[in-house]
Amino acid sequence: MNGHLEAEEQQDQALHIQRLRPKPEARPRGGLVPLAEVSGCCTLRSRNPSDSAAYFCIYTYPQGRRGGRRRAARTFRADGAAAYEENRAEAQRWATALMCLLRGLPLPGDREITPELLPRPPRLLLLVNPYGGRGLAWQWCKNHVLPMISEAGLSFNLIQTERQNHARELVQGLSLSEWDGIVTVSGDGLLFEVLNGLLDRPDWEEAVKTPVGILPCGSGNALAGAVNQHGGFEPALGVDLLLNCSLLLCRGGSRPLDLLSVTLASGSRCFSFLSVAWGFVSDVDIQSERFRALGSARFTLGTVLGLATLHTYRGRLSYLPAAVEPASPTPAHGLPRAKSELTLAPAPAPAPPVAHSPLHRSVSDLPLPLPQPALASPGSPEPLPILSLNGGGPELVGDWGGAGDAPLSPDPLLPSPPSSPKALLSPITEGVLEMPASSGLPPPTPDALGAISTGGPPDHLLPPLGTPLPPGWVTLEGDFVLMLAISPSHLGADLVAAPHARFDDGLLHLCWVRGGISRAALLRLFLAMERGSHFSLGCPQLGYAAARAFRLEPLTPRGVLTVDGEQVEYGPLQAQVHPGLGTLLTGPPGRAGQEP
Repeated sequence: MNGHLEAEEQQDQALHIQRLRPKPEARPRGGLVPLAEVSGCCTLRSRNPSDSAAYFCIYTYPQGRRGGRRRAARTFRADGAAAYEENRAEAQRWATALMCLLRGLPLPGDREITPELLPRPPRLLLLVNPYGGRGLAWQWCKNHVLPMISEAGLSFNLIQTERQNHARELVQGLSLSEWDGIVTVSGDGLLFEVLNGLLDRPDWEEAVKTPVGILPCGSGNALAGAVNQHGGFEPALGVDLLLNCSLLLCRGGSRPLDLLSVTLASGSRCFSFLSVAWGFVSDVDIQSERFRALGSARFTLGTVLGLATLHTYRGRLSYLPAAVEPASPTPAHGLPRAKSELTLAPAPAPAPPVAHSPLHRSVSDLPLPLPQPALASPGSPEPLPILSLNGGGPELVGDWGGAGDAPLSPDPLLPSPPSSPKALLSPITEGVLEMPASSGLPPPTPDALGAISTGGPPDHLLPPLGTPLPPGWVTLEGDFVLMLAISPSHLGADLVAAPHARFDDGLLHLCWVRGGISRAALLRLFLAMERGSHFSLGCPQLGYAAARAFRLEPLTPRGVLTVDGEQVEYGPLQAQVHPGLGTLLTGPPGRAGQEP
């Protein structure tokens, strides 16, 4: 090969890349590539019949000196044998080994490394809110998400949501056996709809086990911030956070996800993966809706306005303390590990036709032409002369086991997005959605405050609202500036409200701020929350408790309550945690996400 590639077995796995021709590099430029920055790889061959070499390309997203990730492709040439088939087998051996490292699969000690080591790629349903993130969600999806997951060899379909609760309706009508995961490309609100839709199905006990993931393209990206931290990445916002979470999705892997069942004053129930808020946090969340065009900056402006008109609310907070430390977390269980569809396996025999639900359509339904930019040699931004696509050199085709000459780009970047998101819609979004006949559920109204679920497990820790609480509960009554019940670590992409929280610790993390705090002290709390250090400030009004369940009884006649950022009816509510009820696609843990 014209470059040397080996895997480093360190605390952090990495690839060591060294250019050998025309002479070995003494100090390789960018020679150590962490696996966390690799999305996938593919094997290639030349269309020139006289070229017996085989090629494989590694797709990486290193961070620049000023932060931010930029895509880089490293291409290697296998030409040690005279026959193409031998060179192709060598390229596939390297590509398979790399994909095993990326997916956390063990490499055989004595056996031959062959593509059969890799399981089939998972099939993901992507739900995109095209108006999320100041209307940039669709552009970000096309420009960043789809190219990266294509490089990883993931199989996917894409649907754009068109209205509130559209995602809830979709997941209620899905044949879930056809999908290995549902991934929302938006803010936290779309995942709220998906989870409540799954729990509203007659088969909710199986449906809720469907792995769900989130790729942040909204203004509120709290869960993505927690996934980013679990993956060992530095805090990030915007496109950088999206690329980090996309890299983790490409790696595969998941964790159990605690869900909160929230019973509202009317007796209806919904499920939360994030938080229940009252007071300052919910006020800022809802009042900043008018600034949604600002993206995540809406919360900054909302906080400033909230501090200027700071309110206190009288209420009663009761909770069931966590009596014992949570047990060791369940080992990660995930999707079938992905393999590259770009020829890491011999061409399969034609599959028999399968009857699919109306939503099951091939990714080829998406008219996404792929340009073919020049390849880059290892450690060099210049094109490889022998692989130049500018006229003089051979063109490349995908190495599909020698089964055909269909051209494939080693660099599948998408064109600039059209002015209308409808232009590239897959037919899967057209037509009438078929709902299961057994559900018997009326279609949700567009003006519903949130997805109300009728399924899910019983709340064995909670008596009915309005009845006395059992022994062992703690009650606080007084004036509050805010009350927050949070499950994961993050309240926002850059707000770490519960620094030691885990996705599956089985706990509610209750935080409250009593009345009497000054505006300056409250501002200091939120500034410190960006680093997760607010509990070390010694603020006397700040309280915390780890709980299994809680009840909130507002005694102020007017106010705002939110569940996962969605406004719900105002009045008494109660909730309990259901440990590991859901499954979250997180990717592998980084150092920051390792369990002690």
